[in-house]
Amino acid sequence: MENALYLGFFIFLLFIVVPILGHYMAWIFNDQRNSIPILGTLERIIYRICGINPAEEMKWTGFAIAMLFFNAMGIIFLFLLQLLQGWLPFNPQGFSGVEPALAFNTAASFVTNTNWQAYGGENTLSYLTQMTGLTVQNFVSAATGNAVLLALIRGITRKASSTIGNFWVDLTRTVVYLFLPFCIIIALFLITQGVIQNLHPYVQATTLSNEQQLIPMGPVASQIAIKQLGTNGGGFFNANSAHPFENPTPLSNFLETFLIFCIPAAATYMYGLLIKSIKQGWIIFSVMFVLWIGGLAIALASEYSHNPIMEYSPVLEGIETRFGVNNSTLWAVTTTGTSNGSVNSMHSSLSPLAGGIAMFNIMIGEVIFGGVGVGLCSMIMFILLTVFLAGLMVGRTPEYLGKKIEKTEMQWVMLSILTPCALILIGSGIATLLPSALKSLANGGPHGLSEILYAFSSAAGNNGSAFAGLDANTYFYNITLGFIMILARLAILIPSLALAGNLVQKNTLAPSLGTFATDKLLFAILLLSVIIIVAALTFFPALSLGPIIEQILMQRGQAFN
Repeated sequence: MENALYLGFFIFLLFIVVPILGHYMAWIFNDQRNSIPILGTLERIIYRICGINPAEEMKWTGFAIAMLFFNAMGIIFLFLLQLLQGWLPFNPQGFSGVEPALAFNTAASFVTNTNWQAYGGENTLSYLTQMTGLTVQNFVSAATGNAVLLALIRGITRKASSTIGNFWVDLTRTVVYLFLPFCIIIALFLITQGVIQNLHPYVQATTLSNEQQLIPMGPVASQIAIKQLGTNGGGFFNANSAHPFENPTPLSNFLETFLIFCIPAAATYMYGLLIKSIKQGWIIFSVMFVLWIGGLAIALASEYSHNPIMEYSPVLEGIETRFGVNNSTLWAVTTTGTSNGSVNSMHSSLSPLAGGIAMFNIMIGEVIFGGVGVGLCSMIMFILLTVFLAGLMVGRTPEYLGKKIEKTEMQWVMLSILTPCALILIGSGIATLLPSALKSLANGGPHGLSEILYAFSSAAGNNGSAFAGLDANTYFYNITLGFIMILARLAILIPSLALAGNLVQKNTLAPSLGTFATDKLLFAILLLSVIIIVAALTFFPALSLGPIIEQILMQRGQAFN
């Protein structure tokens, strides 16, 4: 009963926050350039220092070039910062520079909003690297995704135009008005709960058994706030949000779980306001919600099902006992439904089916509710695919919100949907053939395959969580996963901007009797079906050889070492 009330309150609060935060986001991102005292001044100072003209608009190609340049500079800066950290300040533990392959992987990871971590933060990175490298990228990588979403919305709503906004303005406004004020409040609250925030050297302590223990310190609360709100997920500590210095209390656990959904869920309401159709926003929200709650129900049922190997249920191996099975499963399904990737338990220790749900959430493009900005962009891709299929079925030219969806648009849509799928399956296939890659596995049989599938899914889905049994800090995984993160990120950002550039040039057609309404229950059912069918056709064979067969064999009492 207590667990049901907890989940019910979580859902109730989500439905309360979505319209409130959605209204605020629509207000700060509309074309009237509304500003808030102090924050507005900060925004103008940034424009002046950086030489940005906020009134200047960009075509989609200019927007893309600015975005690519900004992200390329971010990768180079973070890469060099890691290499040189041994000679830089704010390094009380005297950590040396990071090995180049790992530095590349980490730079690609945080700039693409993936936050895959093949290292232990508390024993690898200095405070300077954590603050000016990782935390800054948590802000701007999420802001990049939101800027692309805003450009795509302008492409849909504007008529016979050629510009889709200004990347630098959208980036700045996202950080200044959305992330910065909320993160300050969240970080201060987390400090009251016991999350640490300091620049002290690590503390040498003596335990009750008279053993020596080194206790890490650091600026943690400031990184945790944006890691959750920005759907980033990269923790200060290796144990991520299972660590008591990152997530010390049940209240901090609830807040950190809830923050994962806040902005991606509210973006659906913002979308409805900006396109002047609240019903469209709620339809998208409903499809996302059904996918999330369905996966959560299956995962919870699997976690509580009898385990004949362990002879009891639920199994607590890999679960932080402070939070228990319910909170850990809720977090796992929520973090993989977005591009967050933070964890408060080890996903490799979930039941095979629950781990498969987490993997499936990532594989379908993380449209439940996805990352900041890019989650809704991915859902719009599926919406356009659904509209196109519906148009073919009734023999009409597909339309979405009055704009014709033609060959060029569908080419970009399919590129965006299929590229991450190909990266997951091809990457996993190569890894299963290389002895050097197989040496990283901690388990054999189907669970070993799941470890590989999950790693490549996490990289291609820009998620960052992992089946922790895989040793990914090898040359093969660092380089391969690093490039996959970059390619997968570009596979949603570039097509979204290209679609915006194509759609913004078109006039809006008046609705007719043959127009397929996209704000009705029928469309929601069709959209949900398309998402599931595409994922099933693409990944069912791989999932069958991994978590599905492992679950069946587990029920028969068979396990693998």
